[in-house]
Amino acid sequence: MQQQINRQILLVKRPIGIPDESCFKLVTSAIPEPTNGQVLLRTRFLSVDPYMRGRMNDRKSYVAPFQLNEVLNGGIVGEVVESKSNNFVKGDLVVGSLGWQDYSIAGEKEVRKVNPEIAPVSTALGVLGMPGLTAYFGLLDIGKPKQGETVVVSGAAGAVGTIVGQIAKIYGCRVVGIAGSDKKTKYLIDELGFDTAINYRTAPHLRKALKEACPDGVDIYFDNVGGDISDAVISLINNNARIPLCGQISLYNETQIPTGPRIQPRLLTYSALMKGFIVHNYADRFDEGIRQLADWLKEKKLKYAENVVEGLENASKAFIGLFAGENLGKQLVKVS
Repeated sequence: MQQQINRQILLVKRPIGIPDESCFKLVTSAIPEPTNGQVLLRTRFLSVDPYMRGRMNDRKSYVAPFQLNEVLNGGIVGEVVESKSNNFVKGDLVVGSLGWQDYSIAGEKEVRKVNPEIAPVSTALGVLGMPGLTAYFGLLDIGKPKQGETVVVSGAAGAVGTIVGQIAKIYGCRVVGIAGSDKKTKYLIDELGFDTAINYRTAPHLRKALKEACPDGVDIYFDNVGGDISDAVISLINNNARIPLCGQISLYNETQIPTGPRIQPRLLTYSALMKGFIVHNYADRFDEGIRQLADWLKEKKLKYAENVVEGLENASKAFIGLFAGENLGKQLVKVS
């Protein structure tokens, strides 16, 4: 029996530094009704992603900031419970960017179908979704890996980093991961086939540890974190190195951006490329990326990990946990 209320999570305060529970509020409302060309969805899974922290600030970026006292939104896998669209029927599973709530209304062009026969539907938010596509296009389009090159991945145990490292291995590279616990580094080496991995929290001297892990220098640095870690990696780049700039999670909660090494002289000296990118830059190629990722998954060339928190009411805790490094692989919330 369908519940009669729609629980929703609102952003009620803009965080200063690391977000806490006071920034969020769980409220209830009536379940909305679809109109022509729309579907009513019951949320199965919602995605928790670091980029959302930037949207909590009231400043211009590549995507509009969240508004106060409105429903947060992000990647959602939902089930169609009522359809007024010719493109969807009750029971279809879809993915789209929708609200942190039990039920959402979506236009027929706002969501796409998910095929549960390819892989579990949750993967549409992970290895076969935005994180997988981010890894695929960032590494291959900007990094352009070649056999025998050394690839370093920061945030290597996260949803994007785990896939980057595995794709680099498919292309015959030496892969070095940087993560924040021994459990994570062991997973990267033993389960995902990274050549080695460094726990940045316990390494006495990160640059020295990196130099030992990368005796031939660094050809590609997939940067998910920024800060001191990236300063250390960039000090070891080779001539014609490529640096896909994907995320800067170490800086997202800073109230003042710290001054680090001036990296431009090193980029200039080594004819290196650093390029920032947003996955939606590649929207017209998403089908290509999903097909290739699905093939690798089927061929068992890719593995994935999911950290699933139960209950919409715990979504804010799952989000805050990202900044403590609690997740291994993709952080999800199972709503229904």
